[in-house]
Amino acid sequence: MKRFLKIFALFTVMVLVLSAVLTGCGGSKSSGNQTSSNNTAQEQKKGSVSLTVWSHLTDTEVAKVQEIANKWAQETGNTVKVLADQSDFQAYSTAAQSGKGPDIMFGLPNDNLGTFQKAGLLAEVPDGVINKSDYVSMSIDAVSFDGKLYAIPLAMETYALFYNTDKVPTPPSTMQDLIDQGKKVGFQYDVNNFYFSYAFLAANGGYVFKQSGGKLDPNDIGLNNDGAKKGLAMIRDFVITDKFMPADLKGDMAKGNFQSGKIGLYISGPWDVDGFKKANVKFKVAPMPTIDGKPIPTFAGVQTAFVSSSSKHQKEAWNLMKYLAQNTALPLFETGNRIPVLNSALNSDEVKNNEIMNAFATQAKNAQPMPNIPAMQAVWTPAGNALQLITSGKATPEKAADDMVNQIKQGIATQQ
Repeated sequence: MKRFLKIFALFTVMVLVLSAVLTGCGGSKSSGNQTSSNNTAQEQKKGSVSLTVWSHLTDTEVAKVQEIANKWAQETGNTVKVLADQSDFQAYSTAAQSGKGPDIMFGLPNDNLGTFQKAGLLAEVPDGVINKSDYVSMSIDAVSFDGKLYAIPLAMETYALFYNTDKVPTPPSTMQDLIDQGKKVGFQYDVNNFYFSYAFLAANGGYVFKQSGGKLDPNDIGLNNDGAKKGLAMIRDFVITDKFMPADLKGDMAKGNFQSGKIGLYISGPWDVDGFKKANVKFKVAPMPTIDGKPIPTFAGVQTAFVSSSSKHQKEAWNLMKYLAQNTALPLFETGNRIPVLNSALNSDEVKNNEIMNAFATQAKNAQPMPNIPAMQAVWTPAGNALQLITSGKATPEKAADDMVNQIKQGIATQQ
């Protein structure tokens, strides 16, 4: 009996020890699995980010950009939201500073960039994001400040000459030809809008700010030199002498007159193309005619994109930006009639075989980017007022030009 009890006791101890060992091993294995699972989740969370893009493009274009951004997100494991936005500078600045702004702004016109850059809201474009030589040189100027890139050009737009093919079999090639044909079939445009009328000042030697050493000089304004005054006199003659249009003509009125067939010649941009097609207007587009044998340099707007200096995901944002820059050119051309600034897309069959858009692209080669420095914001109102005074006969081109430049200088002074 004693021997049996000893054996039983020994057996019991062995069972307890073995049980403890197995329990310990099982506990270690469970703890190890939990730790491994947590590490994996943390690594996934750390490697995946959510980016927000605000866009100033149309709703249809925003949807297309979202579609392309989704492909990048699938490839990288990140998420992207592309939202339509029309907020002004102050609203964007407030959102950015409070941490509620986007990582990327997509589709902002280049003439707004200066205000954003001056406020420190733009991150400088890192090396390797784009190759400047791949782009139309004018578009690179539109996103540069002091020789540095602060945004990426996406597309460009400018205006050209629409003509009714029933009324105008051959588009005018010279300014005199345009005037002669205009007297027969009618010629109109948004005459008091400086964006359009600037072309006639620039064609005669006027300029907004002088380009010096790769920089725009806001102290050198060329809107009241001899060339600018000659251009303003030409615009006055459109209204007062040739009587092509009333002094109070608005853009929508001119558009309506062309669409209804009341006039045969009309200056505007790609944004009117779809409307005319839907209205079954028989039209084509030609580059602007020449003046004294030289092409007319129209204003060009460049749609741009930038990464917010406040973004907490700079690396991922620039990676997405590079992807969008490389993959949105033709989709935006097809969806929104945006003229590509990437040379490869501009020279593609899709663009070259589109007769109407190719005409705008040809004109864009002679276009000047709207100045992107903050001083440009002081130009629009005085210039528009000067045009109204001239076309209404209330001021001579000479006086209106001098008063306009003085008002611009005063406006720039208040910005400093």
